[in-house]
Amino acid sequence: MPHINLPEGIPGIASGFAYRPETAKPMRELAHVLLFQTGDPDSLTSGERELIATYVSSRNDCYFCQTSHGAAAAHHLDGNEDLVQHVKRDFLNAPISAKLKALLAIAGAVQKGGKQVTAELVADAREQGASDLEIHDTVLIAAAFCMYNRYVDGLATWQPHDSGMYRKMGEQLATIGYAP
Repeated sequence: MPHINLPEGIPGIASGFAYRPETAKPMRELAHVLLFQTGDPDSLTSGERELIATYVSSRNDCYFCQTSHGAAAAHHLDGNEDLVQHVKRDFLNAPISAKLKALLAIAGAVQKGGKQVTAELVADAREQGASDLEIHDTVLIAAAFCMYNRYVDGLATWQPHDSGMYRKMGEQLATIGYAP
């Protein structure tokens, strides 16, 4: 049961957004910029961005965010839900690029605390081919999802456990994005 009187029947972050639309707008816009592919072939794909959000959300134990963004990641990755689960469980041994592994290490450091990101982690990401923009976006995705996760769980939002609902939500996020 939510800690405040949120609109009923609206899951996760959407209930907080419905409760306070004026704060929802910039939060949605930030998610859209960070997660929805801009078409820049030299940047992270939407699938990679969603994997970062999913990984951070899983480390923060936010069921709604890790499941909805995991579904969006899987949609971008041709329905590969097993890969999403593998990244959440053990990204270092998942079949993903060395660059994404280095960026996930940075994301995990941000999740613990910003000062946990070391020059060595950044140097490793660069050695694996990450650009400064990709490093920047990884840090911001991880930081933003710490906020989003705490928003969802701090209000004790309703978080259903219907995998079909999350697949449908993930498809919608992957195809139209986050902007209102």
